[in-house]
Amino acid sequence: MTRKSDPPVEDGAPLWRRVTSTVTPLAPRRMPLEAMPPIDTAPTRRPRAASGQPPAPPPAPVVRPQSPPSDLDVRRHRRLARERDPIEARLDLHGHGRFQAEDVLTEFLTRCQTRGLRAVLVITGHGRRAGGGEGVIRASLPEWLRGHALRGVVAAYAPAHRRHGGEGAWYITLRRS
Repeated sequence: MTRKSDPPVEDGAPLWRRVTSTVTPLAPRRMPLEAMPPIDTAPTRRPRAASGQPPAPPPAPVVRPQSPPSDLDVRRHRRLARERDPIEARLDLHGHGRFQAEDVLTEFLTRCQTRGLRAVLVITGHGRRAGGGEGVIRASLPEWLRGHALRGVVAAYAPAHRRHGGEGAWYITLRRS
């Protein structure tokens, strides 16, 4: 920081030239090139069908089945709980019925995945049940996450740390889109 009594500093270009004149650049590293087969870049033509018949449709792409989401690994859970990895979005399902909550959750997670988010927090609340059981939404959430609609979206999930809602909230990590 400069004081008012200090004279203005002149341009640093002469000093930089002096420094760079004393430095010798490193030799560029030579990386061995692996023998790669030549790539055929010629456009391919689809075979024509017999005259008078429409061309055959292209083959359907191979769709690999997605594995169901797993439990969140311990290291990732710890990083989310300590906020080393950011929680990029939050969804609070308080006040929703079971079916409405499932629809809202599905829409929220697919939107987050298309935005490129990786970790979200879903707050279900503890719920109130007669006899001390857990709430309907909290009990249904793992089933929804393993379901077919979210199988390609959700990578893993686990209950949240106490500071993020404890047993009434879930960390959910999303697959890359």
